[in-house]
Amino acid sequence: MSKLLNDSPAARWTVLVLVALMMFFAYMFVDVMSPLKSLVENKLDWNSGVFGTYAASEYILNVFGFLILAGVILDKLGVRFSGILSASIMVAGALIKFIGISEWFQDTAFAAWLDSWWVTMPASAKMASLGFMIFGCGCEMQGTNVSKILAKWFKGKEMALAMGLEMAIARLGVFAVMWIAPIISARFDGSIVAPLGFCGALLCVGLLNFIIFGVMDRKFDNQLIEAGLATEEKSPEDEFHISDLGAIFKSKMFWIVALLCVLYYSAIFPFQRYAPNFLEETLGIDAAQASRLFSCFPILAMVLTPLLGIFLDRVGKGATMLMAGALIMIGCHLCFAFLLPAFPSRWLALTLIVILGVSFSLVPAALWPSVPKIIDEKILGSAYCLIFWVQNVGLCLVPMLIGTLRQNTGSYFVPMLVFSSFGVLAFLFSLLLKKENAAKGYGLEDANIKKENA
Repeated sequence: MSKLLNDSPAARWTVLVLVALMMFFAYMFVDVMSPLKSLVENKLDWNSGVFGTYAASEYILNVFGFLILAGVILDKLGVRFSGILSASIMVAGALIKFIGISEWFQDTAFAAWLDSWWVTMPASAKMASLGFMIFGCGCEMQGTNVSKILAKWFKGKEMALAMGLEMAIARLGVFAVMWIAPIISARFDGSIVAPLGFCGALLCVGLLNFIIFGVMDRKFDNQLIEAGLATEEKSPEDEFHISDLGAIFKSKMFWIVALLCVLYYSAIFPFQRYAPNFLEETLGIDAAQASRLFSCFPILAMVLTPLLGIFLDRVGKGATMLMAGALIMIGCHLCFAFLLPAFPSRWLALTLIVILGVSFSLVPAALWPSVPKIIDEKILGSAYCLIFWVQNVGLCLVPMLIGTLRQNTGSYFVPMLVFSSFGVLAFLFSLLLKKENAAKGYGLEDANIKKENA
């Protein structure tokens, strides 16, 4: 059999770089306003409740069914169409959000009309939330799409390492924006629009990346057809059907993984939205210093995630890693609640932030490569999207909950306890996952490469 395109290390790792950069830019855009929270509240007349609603808006349309539709699109129309579509949706949402934050928009008749209803939300917040809502559809769709792309291009190869590197590159976006956003804002006299525009321009670069990927993927598909490993028309048994969604929902393992996912990420991503402001208040430092301090959060995760991917490929122990990650997260959030306010030290804060980053390595590195082991390939895209859908329910509700608790209590003590309670529940589900794996033999504790070569 002739050599396939993904047999070339240069080709498959180029694909990884192209799709990972899109997620790097997306992660930058997601958190571009987190280090500017104080500035946003002062300049745009927002409060913590409004900021929480804005943060939650990223997930609203996904919760109300878009992610399920995205999974169907992905499995029916493929990764090329889904990739370009989701990148385009992100760019469109970013543009709307940019318009909403712009100073000129505040003086328009449309802004005045927006201000006339739901008066607790300023017009800028409503428009920014609409854009973030649309962006969130593309971002979550792209996240599942990238997972399926890597499962396709690295099948039988370094899949866990590839997924780990993709996550590491994406998280570099969080680190980058925590530094870049305050610097750009300060360079333009405290502008909110400037860093937002910069990150939006990077999303356009990500769209170009996916167009280039589409050319490579089409060539790969043609090779698969010529080699008899795929057909242009799927056979009836291989064709995705809407009824296949029922098989996913009936899967006990799907629900264990999905609930573990939503509990874990509900204690991570909403925390990122508030962490700079939490550090600012707890340590008595300015917003730029707090953002730079929190930027260290993904550093260890970026280093460890690819190494953990290699470990998973060669040794395994994925279910055990999920348990360890949940335990670390519980300890960190409890320390944020009790220890850091009692001993407000930057070094203590940095230590806790970096250790939390270890948890952020262990759980995703083990979680996402495990899904292909429990779900049939023809419905893998839908399975990823449904897991993201369940996750988005939590990510939509939790920021609003945290914003309300912060507004009503005037402190971050109760929110940190809420985050730690999510960790406790995530640990319990990781125990259940390990038990179910031992009983049914899904291979979550097995090495990926050993399993495939056996």
